Amino acid sequence: MASSSSYNSPCAACKFLRRKCMPGCIFAPYFPPEEPQKFANVHKIFGASNVTKLLNELLPHQREDAVNSLAYEAEARIRDPVYGCVGAISYLQRQVQKLQKELDAANADLIRYACNEVQFRRINDIEAGFYQTPGFPLLYPSPFFDSNPLEDLNDGGAEGNI
Repeated sequence: MASSSSYNSPCAACKFLRRKCMPGCIFAPYFPPEEPQKFANVHKIFGASNVTKLLNELLPHQREDAVNSLAYEAEARIRDPVYGCVGAISYLQRQVQKLQKELDAANADLIRYACNEVQFRRINDIEAGFYQTPGFPLLYPSPFFDSNPLEDLNDGGAEGNI
């Protein structure tokens, strides 16, 4: 919240309306003298009387947010009289949709790359004479070769049995 008007400087609203800024001016905390265009835009779109009524109906802790919203909407209406801030929101929603599509495409590329990498590793494992079932750390004999690494282990261990 901006500080209230200083000793001799009226708030932007009172200065714009060419009236004396009283100590309890409802505009002073929200329209400081350094931001005259802020009030000029709000006044042009909503009117000073309507803004005064709105601020008087709100609780003091809600007023700053209301003034910021009014100022944003007024600036958007001045830039785009037809759509106002709805035009900006629509533009941003289109941007989000476009970026979501790009993200989905990138994720699909990553999945495709990961699947190709897994297939490449499995082919290399098969060519090396063994393959591994995902989730199991044991080596299984390859059906593509005559030699079975598990038979070699069993033959060597049979002599040492009691």
